[in-house]
Amino acid sequence: MITKTLGEIYLKQGDLRKAYEIFKALAAQDPSDQSIQKKLIELSESLGISPSSRQQADHSREERIRMLKRVLSNIRERRRR
Repeated sequence: MITKTLGEIYLKQGDLRKAYEIFKALAAQDPSDQSIQKKLIELSESLGISPSSRQQADHSREERIRMLKRVLSNIRERRRR
């Protein structure tokens, strides 16, 4: 289970990479949560992950979502036939 608490635990233990992955997953689930976004930015700066790397990952995710929506649409269309 992915929670803010788990991310904070990894952070306190000094495992910045795992904390970053937790907060990244949480940010994907709730992009409007400003505290998660702030923590993610802080961690990415600490890890030396550039904003463009984060944007590329987001872009890749968006591409996968679009592709999956097309697949779902095709499945629904075939079921109608």
